[in-house]
Formats: sequence, C-alpha cells, structure tokens
Amino acid sequence: IRAKHQERAATVKARLRQAGIPIFPSVTHIVPILIGDAEKCKKASDMLLNEFNIYVQPINYPTVAKGTERLRVTPTPHHDDAAVDRLINALDKVWVALDLPRTASAQAAAE
Repeated sequence: IRAKHQERAATVKARLRQAGIPIFPSVTHIVPILIGDAEKCKKASDMLLNEFNIYVQPINYPTVAKGTERLRVTPTPHHDDAAVDRLINALDKVWVALDLPRTASAQAAAE
C-alpha cells in the first residue's frame, strides 16, 4: 500500500506538471498546488467542490506566507487513473476560469 501511495502521488505530480499547473516540490504524498492569491485560492477550492464534486483544501495566510497560497491535494492509493484524469481536467477548467498562470514549461510547449 505504501508503494502504491507514493506511485499515485508521483503520478499526480507528473500529470500536473504536464498540464502546466504549478506545484511546490514535495517529498511526501501531499501535492501543494501554487495559486499565489488568497481570494483565487478559495475560489478554486469552491469551484472544485461545487462544480466537480472534488474536495481540495485551500491553504491561505497565516498558515502560509502571503503570495504562496496553495491548494493541498492528497492522493491516496485508491485514486485510480480515472480519478486522476478527473482531477486534472477539473483543475484545467478552474485554471482557465480564474485566469491563473501556467508554468513556464507549459507555456513554452504551447507556443
């Protein structure tokens, strides 16, 4: 189960990178997704829950420094590829709706 847990977290991290969604480095199963704005972080979390039935915790100041607000994704060994696809697709729609910046590597690939 432990190995599967780490594999799922690595898969989510890789898929987020491919989608150009910025993540903080993490050696744990927790996947911190950078938003960088408290209001948009809360909106992103609300959209994921209300529109896609996906709960992702927003982490805002004072828990983290202003400008480093993030979503905390915690994949489990039971999240299969379909669940990961659903998350990535939902996050992609949220990124567009909130006009959030993509990572530089994704922007370069799109050009």
